[in-house]
Amino acid sequence: MISWIKGELVSSWQANNKFYILVNCQGLGYEIQTLESVIFDINSNKISEKEIILWLKHIKKEDSDMLFGFNTKDQRDFFIQILNIKGIGSQIGMSLLNKFSLNQLITAISNNDKKSISTVQGIGQKMTERIILELKSKVINKEIEKENLNRNNFLEENKDLDSIFKDIDLTLQSLNYPKKEIKNLFPKLINNIKNSSLEKKSISFENLLKEAMNYLDHK
Repeated sequence: MISWIKGELVSSWQANNKFYILVNCQGLGYEIQTLESVIFDINSNKISEKEIILWLKHIKKEDSDMLFGFNTKDQRDFFIQILNIKGIGSQIGMSLLNKFSLNQLITAISNNDKKSISTVQGIGQKMTERIILELKSKVINKEIEKENLNRNNFLEENKDLDSIFKDIDLTLQSLNYPKKEIKNLFPKLINNIKNSSLEKKSISFENLLKEAMNYLDHK
């Protein structure tokens, strides 16, 4: 299975609202359908024509053999998830990722934003509902995994906060706040600390508990 390609750009073109590049990799020319954002990055020199690296999805059918290329592994993996939905083909997947950034798509799916998703050409109301139904739990779980990983990495680097967070967790549970809401709260506290909305001197059990309770009470 081909996972990614590294090579030199030979040419790029657009046809029927689809975007293509031809990449020379060790003397072989690979024709790849890609996203408009990739073409934009090439034209604005954000991607070097001398060394293009794309994550690939290879789709082989009886009458066609196609490569689809993406800037990131997350884009490629999301595209694969779309293909796993019954009745949805590769061009719908590419249209979605051309219309929206990956973060915008994840937000739309998480928030049941049918109106935004249905603005993509070729996607009607029923298909929109199917996309949300099939992908909502997957994208939410993936975001939770990322948040948990970021939280664990952050606390590993800031061990003094680890014990404070554990004390806050126990205190909030003793005050009968729902466990799920408490769990979802910590990434927000971490973001506040990272973004310096909390001054260094205010990072204490008392101040963090106060902020946590204020957030939960006004949620």
